[in-house]
Amino acid sequence: MKYTLFLFLFASFLGETLAQETPATITVRKSDTIAVAFKGIAGSDGATASKVLENDLLISGSVNLVPAERASYTISGDASGGTLKGIVTDARGSTALSKSYSGQPRTTAHQFADDIVETLTGSPGIATTKIAFVSSRSNKKEIYTADYDGANVRQWTNDGGISVAPAISPNASMLAYTGYQSGYADIYTIDLASGARKRIVNFPGTNSGAAFSPDGNRIACSISRDGNPELYIVGANGGGARRLTKTRGVESSPSWSPDGHELVYSSDDSGSPLLFRISAAGGNGSPIPTGHAYNTEPDWSPDGKKIAFVARSGGFNVAVKNLASGATNLLAPAAVNPVWTRNSRHLIYATSDGSSLILMDTQNGRKFPILSDLGKISEPSCSR
Repeated sequence: MKYTLFLFLFASFLGETLAQETPATITVRKSDTIAVAFKGIAGSDGATASKVLENDLLISGSVNLVPAERASYTISGDASGGTLKGIVTDARGSTALSKSYSGQPRTTAHQFADDIVETLTGSPGIATTKIAFVSSRSNKKEIYTADYDGANVRQWTNDGGISVAPAISPNASMLAYTGYQSGYADIYTIDLASGARKRIVNFPGTNSGAAFSPDGNRIACSISRDGNPELYIVGANGGGARRLTKTRGVESSPSWSPDGHELVYSSDDSGSPLLFRISAAGGNGSPIPTGHAYNTEPDWSPDGKKIAFVARSGGFNVAVKNLASGATNLLAPAAVNPVWTRNSRHLIYATSDGSSLILMDTQNGRKFPILSDLGKISEPSCSR
């Protein structure tokens, strides 16, 4: 689970008040996908680009790869010399997308995949998403990043202590995390271009659980300078700290609404942790009913319609609350740390045993293991 103070304060939680629910069964109709023929990518780098692109299209859930005679669109291209030229034509031969991309074959294939998905569906693709996570591969909790499909794993901290709660900025330029280098929990940032690291929040007590605002200019976090952990908003450089909550409980795991005007968070002010929402300008938090007595780690979807969170119901489960209908569904058992990708369709989460990270298509229920064999893996965050 995300490294919040709930790990310490609810270890002796007294049990459930609600019966265990069956994870929701999600179905997808054939009409939800677009029939596409993939002719492959030619050129010296074509084999690599083709493999990446085909996997991206499969994961997207938006297209169905079919023979050319049954396709509504055909995808082709050429990749060589650091350039990928991608083309999408419709059944009449008209060009729907024609674009050139510069860079490594994997990178350009991801970019082409995202443009294909957006061109054909109007929804953003997720292939260029970057993820951050915690791994104990070195026998210590350190911060890593990777592509959304698990490739290009890179270790960013080597502190030999505890580095947890990573948050990657929406544009994937910055990384914030909680580190204990000083002997106390402070919030640090890393510039992902230069590698420069800076401690930005180090008030007396605990400073943890950073979450970037949608514009990347602010960070919400938990600070215990007042005695118990309360929600604060600070600038992305750590300045201008402003307190939001005033309770006797522990507030943690803040997540921003897509317009940046509200936050959802978890609080144990009433006993067990429950979900609340609060204006980014301050005020009183309003409870979000979920039908569960233990709720942590909320993440607001980029389309503003749903909140993913962890519900304790016969074990830890990834659940989704639909804000319009009020319905709550359990989507994945034995799972924690859910985060939405930019399309508000796919979730990334960690298995409860820490063995792997999973990418889940919440529309059709398909699950794609993306990282494993890295020790205990937890607390994913992803760019938007």
